[in-house]
Amino acid sequence: MSVRSSNIIQYSTTAWSNKSDLLAIEEPLEIRIGYGAIDNRQQKSLSVTMRTPGHDFELATGFLFTEGIIYSYQQVESIKYCEDVGRQEEKENVVRVELKPDVELDFQKLQRNFYTTSSCGVCGKSSIEAVAQHCPVIPVSWTVKPEVIHKLPDTLRKAQHVFEYTGGLHASGLFERTGNMVLLREDVGRHNALDKVIGAMLVKNQIPLRNSVLLVSGRASFELVQKAAMAGIPVLAAVGAPSSLAVKLASDCGMTLLGFVRDNRFNVYSTPERVA
Repeated sequence: MSVRSSNIIQYSTTAWSNKSDLLAIEEPLEIRIGYGAIDNRQQKSLSVTMRTPGHDFELATGFLFTEGIIYSYQQVESIKYCEDVGRQEEKENVVRVELKPDVELDFQKLQRNFYTTSSCGVCGKSSIEAVAQHCPVIPVSWTVKPEVIHKLPDTLRKAQHVFEYTGGLHASGLFERTGNMVLLREDVGRHNALDKVIGAMLVKNQIPLRNSVLLVSGRASFELVQKAAMAGIPVLAAVGAPSSLAVKLASDCGMTLLGFVRDNRFNVYSTPERVA
């Protein structure tokens, strides 16, 4: 369930009335990992993120991948909700990802404990160095037509069923370079929506996504560019504006970054040769 009903008082210039409204659900999700030898398993809590419930296992998997903690789904033994967390309402808000015994962890990365809000995925990380990941350079091997880019926002919006009811969710849509939609995920957090997309494709063993175009419903932040680059996505299009650091990272890793993709126009901020 992604929405919840709420009784409201609606005011206008002439009158007020009692109505029922639908709200996008926002709840915390704690992501834990289990690791180590079979006879000496350890557990560590990595993050608490405010998210819209649904596709939680994809979110956890995508988060571990984009944070550089795992590199393939083959490193995951199992994913489950924790049953020993106390109150019933918390049982589906704590996910434990069991890593295979032979997975070697970078404990410096594991020390970057942080609280992730729905609006800012990197707030509270312990250092500037903790923000950056090593993103691979993406080769230019194909082009996308402008008319394909122009059609993406309408396709995304028509597929955003929860947004249609609430107006309160971000979306990440993964497309083929021909404009066909492959996958859509919605969430109160823009970074969560993208982690869900990447996690879903990681489970299918389809990363790197070298033939994909990604459209995000809001602005293009540094973190969204970084997550897309970690997944090997060559073209990131945003309905809103990019930040300066997002443009720099996109340029450094050879990503084509598009902004203000709406009303049959868009700006190209990096690697323009991918736009036919």
